[in-house]
Amino acid sequence: MNILFAASEALPYVASGGLADVAGSLPSAIVKKGHDCRVVIPLYKSISAEMRASLTFLTNITVDVSWRKQYCGIFTGIYKGVTYYFIDNEYYFGRDGIYGFYDDCERFVFYSRAVLEMIRCIDFKPDIIHANDWQAAMIPVYYQIFYKYQQGYENIHTIFTIHNIQYQGKYGKEVLNELMGIPLYHTGLLEYDGCVNMMKGAIETADKITTVSPSYAWEILDPWYSHGLDRALNTKQYKLCGFLNGIDVDGYNPETDPAIPANYSVKNMQGKAKCKQALLEELGLQDGDEPIIGIVTRFVSHKGIDLIRYVFEDILNLGYKFAILGSGEKIFEDFFKEMAWRHPGRVSVTLGFIPQLARRIYAGCDMFLMPSQSEPCGLAQMVAMRYGTLPIVRETGGLRDTVRDGGGENGNGFTFKTYNAHDMLGACNRAKIAYDDKPRWKALQKTAMESDFSWNVSAELYLGLYRELTEQHT
Repeated sequence: MNILFAASEALPYVASGGLADVAGSLPSAIVKKGHDCRVVIPLYKSISAEMRASLTFLTNITVDVSWRKQYCGIFTGIYKGVTYYFIDNEYYFGRDGIYGFYDDCERFVFYSRAVLEMIRCIDFKPDIIHANDWQAAMIPVYYQIFYKYQQGYENIHTIFTIHNIQYQGKYGKEVLNELMGIPLYHTGLLEYDGCVNMMKGAIETADKITTVSPSYAWEILDPWYSHGLDRALNTKQYKLCGFLNGIDVDGYNPETDPAIPANYSVKNMQGKAKCKQALLEELGLQDGDEPIIGIVTRFVSHKGIDLIRYVFEDILNLGYKFAILGSGEKIFEDFFKEMAWRHPGRVSVTLGFIPQLARRIYAGCDMFLMPSQSEPCGLAQMVAMRYGTLPIVRETGGLRDTVRDGGGENGNGFTFKTYNAHDMLGACNRAKIAYDDKPRWKALQKTAMESDFSWNVSAELYLGLYRELTEQHT
C-alpha cells in the first residue's frame, strides 16, 4: 500500500508537540512492515541548515489559493528509510516559528491544496492520504470537492486524525470565498456554530476519523471534552475509532540512554538507584529513601495543575519529595516557585523545558504525576513506565488506556477517576503505601517496564484500517 502522511510538523525536521513524534515514528513503523509510507510537511525557516542541506529540489508548481496563484517549491529528503516531501513558499513558511500568525488559515489552506497538487508531479500515487489535525483538515475537503473525479486521483481514500480537539481551525465566514475558494453549494461542509470550522470539514468528508487513544474517541462525543464539536461527531460515529500512539522505545531505553547517569534494565535495577541519587544531588534535594514524584508538563489548567495546588502540601506530608520541570501560566509558575522557597530540600522547581533534565527526572523519580483534566493520548506516562517510574494519573483519554491501577491484577501505576484533588491525594497515598512494601513495588515496576508501548502495535492497527478502506475497492 502507498500512504501519504500529511502533517504540519514531523521529527527530526521540526517539532512543537506530540504531532511531530507521531509523524516521525508511525510512518517509519509502517515502512518496516513492507509498505510505502511518505510524509509531507511545510518547509519552515526553523528547519536547521544541515537538515536543509540534505534535501533535493524536485520541481515547482503554482497552487490556487482562492483567486490567487501562489508559487510552491517541492523538495524531498530521506530519513531512516522514510521519504519526506517539503512544501516551500517563503511568504507562508519563511518565518520564525510554526504557528500563531494572523494568516494561519491562509498558510494551511495553501499547504492543504499544495499537498494534493503535488501528487501530479511526484512518482508516487497514494492509496491513502492520512491528514492530521486542523492544519491538514482541508485536504479531505478539497479532495472531495475538486479532485475525487480527476484523472490520476481515482480511488484515493482519506483518513483524518484528531490529535487535540481543542484546536479546530475556526475562522470567520469570509474565508470561504476569499481564501478557500469553496463553491457556495459546498459551504455547509465547513460552516458550524456561525463560523468556518476546518476540523468539522474534515469530519464531514474524510472516509475515516481516528483519535490518538480509544478512550479519547468516545470522550469527544461528550460536550465536556469536545470543545463544541460533539454534535458534528455524533452524526459520524460510524467512521470514528481510536488507536493509541506509541513511543520511540529505542530512544527511550534505560539500558542505552546516554542522557541518564547510570543505565539499567528490568533484570538489573541497580542503575535506577544511582539515577535517583544523582537527581537528588543535581536538584539540591535532601538525601533519604523518601519517594520522589516527578512532574514534567506545561503549567496550564487542563493538565490538572489546579488539583496539585489544592493538596500540594498534603502530598508532601505523606512523605514525598518533588522534582518539577515545566513552564506556562504565571499563576502556576509563581505557585511552584513559592513551594520550592517554602520547602527547600523537599521541592525542586525548574522553569522552562530542558529535554536532558526531563530524561533524568523520568529515570531518577519513583512516581510521575499526571492528573490531567483531558489527555488525548499522553506520552509522558508511557516514557515514565519505560524507566520504571510509576505514573499516578486521572482516568481520562490515553491515560485510562495505558495505566492500570496497582490495586488490581497487572497494575503498572495508580489511577483516580473524578477530577477531584482529594481523589488524587488518595492515589498518592496508595502509591506511598505500595512504595513502602518493597517486594510489591518491584513487581509493579517490572510490570510497568514490560508494558509494550512500541509503534509496532499502533502501526498494525493503522494498517488494518488502511486495508479496510482499500480492499473495499480492489
